[in-house]
Amino acid sequence: MNAPTDLSMKTDDVLRVELEVFKRQHRDLDEAIMALVDRGTGDQFTIKRLKKQKLRVKDMIALIEDRLTPDIIA
Repeated sequence: MNAPTDLSMKTDDVLRVELEVFKRQHRDLDEAIMALVDRGTGDQFTIKRLKKQKLRVKDMIALIEDRLTPDIIA
C-alpha cells in the first residue's frame, strides 16, 4: 500500500475512487484471511501479517470517509 496519507491535496473525486479501491482491498484481504483459516493452510505469521494490512487499509478508509464527510456544526 503505497498511497500517500496526505489527503488535503486530493480532490473529492480522486478520494472517492481511492475509497472504492481501499474497500475492495479490504474485502479481498478479509476473504484471503478467511480462506487461509478455513483451510488451515496459512501459517500464523502470514495470517497475522494479512490482518495488520487489513487494519491499515481500514484506517485509510476511515481517513478518506472523514475527509469526504462535511463537518456539520450542531
